[in-house]
Amino acid sequence: MEPRKPYPSDISREQFELIRPLLEGVRKRTKPRTVDLHEVFNAVLYLLKSGCQWRMLPDRFPNWVTVYSYFAKWSATDQDGTSALERALKKIRWRGPRETGAQRHDQLFDR
Repeated sequence: MEPRKPYPSDISREQFELIRPLLEGVRKRTKPRTVDLHEVFNAVLYLLKSGCQWRMLPDRFPNWVTVYSYFAKWSATDQDGTSALERALKKIRWRGPRETGAQRHDQLFDR
């Protein structure tokens, strides 16, 4: 399969290597990983930036169910009240939204 077209929300492999330990530390190692974690993280960034629905992630990213599974694990807060995703976004100096469109929608209607 040919490499996918880069999106404006993508980060480089070099930037990803800075946050890889943060993200890998969240998952319990039960079996070998079959997906490229860099692509999963870029899919999460695409979703955060675009606000699209999970099922509307472009086909060139890993399956949306896989991306959502990682997003859910990375979004879980620890004792400090921060998540691995928040720490990773701070480390790469992410300037986009930090929650999905659905989360922003829910916050509007919870007020």
